Amino acid sequence: IYRYAAQLVRRGRVLPVLTHITDMWWLAEWQPLARDVEVAEAELLHAMPPVVSAGAPVDPVDVLRSMVDRLCRLTLSARGWRENLHETRSINPRAVRLVSRALIADTGQFTVAPELGEAVAHIATEFSLITRRAEGEPIVRVRLRLGLPREKTADELWDAVGNNVDINGDINGDDDINDVQADGDWPLGLELVDGDDRGRWCAADQVMDGGPAALALAHDARFIPVLQRRLREASEAIATAVPELAAWLDTALVAAPRGIDLDTAAAALEGIDALATVGIELLAPEKLTRRRTSTRATAQPKDATGSGRFAATALVDWQVVVDNTPVPDDVLRRAAEDGANLIQIGGRWVQIDRAEARRALANLQEHRTDHGEMSALQLLTLAAELQRELEAAGIADDEGSSTDLLQATGWAGQLLDGLPDEALADGDVPDTFTATLRPYQRRGLGWLQFLHRLGLGGCLADDMGLGKTPTTLAHLAGIPGPHLVVCPLSVVRNWESEAARFTPFMRVMVHHGTGRLEDQAFVNEVAQHDLVVTTYQVAARDLDTFQKVPWATAVLDEAQAVKNPDTRTARAMRSLKAGQRIALTGTPVENRLAELWSIFQIVAPGLLGNATQFRQHFANPIEREHDPVATAELRRLTGPFLLRRTKADKSLVPDLPDKVEQVAWAPLTREQAHMYQAVVDQLLADAQEATGMRRRGLVLAALTRLKQICNHPAHALGDGSKLAGRSGKLTRFDELVTDLLDTGEQALVFTQFREMGLLLQTHLHERFNQTVPFLHGGVTKNGRDKMVQQFQAGTATSPLLLVSLKAGGTGLNLTAASQVVHYDRWWNPAVEDQATDRAWRIGQSRTVFVHKLVSEGTVEEKIDALINDKRSLANAVVGTTGEAWLSELSTDALRDLVVLDHSRSSGSSGRST
Repeated sequence: IYRYAAQLVRRGRVLPVLTHITDMWWLAEWQPLARDVEVAEAELLHAMPPVVSAGAPVDPVDVLRSMVDRLCRLTLSARGWRENLHETRSINPRAVRLVSRALIADTGQFTVAPELGEAVAHIATEFSLITRRAEGEPIVRVRLRLGLPREKTADELWDAVGNNVDINGDINGDDDINDVQADGDWPLGLELVDGDDRGRWCAADQVMDGGPAALALAHDARFIPVLQRRLREASEAIATAVPELAAWLDTALVAAPRGIDLDTAAAALEGIDALATVGIELLAPEKLTRRRTSTRATAQPKDATGSGRFAATALVDWQVVVDNTPVPDDVLRRAAEDGANLIQIGGRWVQIDRAEARRALANLQEHRTDHGEMSALQLLTLAAELQRELEAAGIADDEGSSTDLLQATGWAGQLLDGLPDEALADGDVPDTFTATLRPYQRRGLGWLQFLHRLGLGGCLADDMGLGKTPTTLAHLAGIPGPHLVVCPLSVVRNWESEAARFTPFMRVMVHHGTGRLEDQAFVNEVAQHDLVVTTYQVAARDLDTFQKVPWATAVLDEAQAVKNPDTRTARAMRSLKAGQRIALTGTPVENRLAELWSIFQIVAPGLLGNATQFRQHFANPIEREHDPVATAELRRLTGPFLLRRTKADKSLVPDLPDKVEQVAWAPLTREQAHMYQAVVDQLLADAQEATGMRRRGLVLAALTRLKQICNHPAHALGDGSKLAGRSGKLTRFDELVTDLLDTGEQALVFTQFREMGLLLQTHLHERFNQTVPFLHGGVTKNGRDKMVQQFQAGTATSPLLLVSLKAGGTGLNLTAASQVVHYDRWWNPAVEDQATDRAWRIGQSRTVFVHKLVSEGTVEEKIDALINDKRSLANAVVGTTGEAWLSELSTDALRDLVVLDHSRSSGSSGRST
């Protein structure tokens, strides 16, 4: 037996067999071909010794089969069988691996998860077909064919309805017609199909009769009994899989099949998976394949007359749909209660099971209870949730998008379709706003006002320098307060000064420092103001106090401060209560898309789902796979809430070239404040005693030292000490440089002092890995020309160019730069303007943005105010020779100019920075 088994294995006369034992258990075996077994049986019985045959009965065929299976498991890799499968790519690879392992394992029994049952059954069928081909049998499959019932004529329907009325006393004609139509016979047939040509088939009764049709399928009369046996085996398997078909099967083998009723047809469709497990295919009309239900909402503005066009809410009506066809509640209820999973909607039959119908009814009731009236943000969030549900069900791409399941009219429909044109119309500038907004700023204002009318927040993500602050102030000026602005400490002063400049009638309160108000005292004080400005650190620390105020608007400036959603600051901003939340940032995404989610979780909470959903649906597909579908969907969702304009868009500022100047405020550190105060004390004492040229020299020397202290303690000391963390101005400069490098623009950095330029050169290399050229008076003409040429051509070692104010004041054309940073000020407007004009001049094709670093509470701030408020007078007094006019001030005027303002300088008052 061993030699015979080894010969069969060596010659490849063995094939795999899969047998379904029970439930999830299957058996994988290697078996010899039947013809070889017949030959082997006779030979082995003849060779069996009499002593063996006379003893306990031994079946040599059983021993042969067992030995063949064991030899295959020991010697084969179980890979060859895959080559014989048809369309192996369509088979679940998990099922293939599962069967592979079972064929080479010590035992062939294995369990199959429910989701793999159909795939393993398919492999079993393929194994059976391979075996039959090898045996020379005709390859056939058994299938059931279900058709649609014939629709009754109008007379038949009304006759049936009349009978129903007589019996039941039911006068609801429409319902009766539906019931009678549903009771029609459903044609069902049992067929044998050629395994290699699905177009060749024969009805079961014809096979059992052995007529010409059966002979054509069998190719040879001797195989007709094989086909008949196959039908009888299949009938038993069908009756086991779907017991409701047992009575029908009794006659299907002996006569032309009769129709079945609705309940039996539903049972057959419900058992399609069980039939597939035993190798039986159920062929049904395409319309009868199982359908998922969806819940569709129709929204319309609460005020349908148009007078409330921008009302904050919309009324929502809910329906259950199948393939976008509404399902009446009573039909759905009948399916849920009676299990009638075949329902007729829209003139056609579809299949839903009882569990699906119950789930749909529960969802419908929940939606109608919880979402009868919704805000604009809730509508958009709902659209996003529906989209995620469709994707999770795997039907979003095939059966439509969330917008198919949420339809709306009026402003609600426009919002779902994207940003309406009117959202970017010019806004209404309030009378109390004293400046003239540029056209793109007026459009930004219109967008903020549009969102406010809908009760929505947004993220104004214009590039640095395009005027987000005045645009926002114009918006706030037109809305009753109180308004809250949360920003970094370095820009608190900027908000205060810009509000005083553009909205002078707005009462502004700065909430910062150790003596700030708390609890009810804070609430009472806020009631006397229109705008409160605070820092992120203070807002997080005083959150309980801020929660007591019903803020009309909360503005988060430099909103990248909340890009990490897990920080205390981000959590605090999410919990702020405000009618509208606005984020201002030039970089809504710096490194990862999670930063965008963090900002949107504040201005439009829930729109992008929770963090896990956002990561699965957007962040991972976009960042890892550059998925265009996910990218487009994210853009569609965020579009109404994100207004992004860049300086590269020349249409924003058509009157090119233009110049936009702004002050970048910077607080002193504690070290700077102490050094500054010591110089001021000494200056005032010396100025009181000295006169004439000596006094003027002392004043100018002290002013220069104060300016150096504002720049950096290391600049004033000249000791080569470390730079990081000691200067508020350097920290603010780093923020500007980070933005400049992110945008990829070229910039000029001016300083009055060669020493400071060298310090900045070192710092930029250490902090940003930038090798920045420094153009100063000590550079030769050739070196100067080379620096300029490389910078203009964009071939320099850095997009930044350091320039000393004197060396770069005249004679240079540096129009490659669209950004200018004045690290320290000359305090002479003419000299400063000449330096800025190196970039802002004929040949410049882009708007030039000028950033002037000013230390808060110091002489720098007061000189800036003097120049800005009385520029014409300053031009006449100062002249062009520098700062000599300052030395002529009286001691009292000098004291007012240089004394440190403790309310502005955080470093000297012990306030948190």
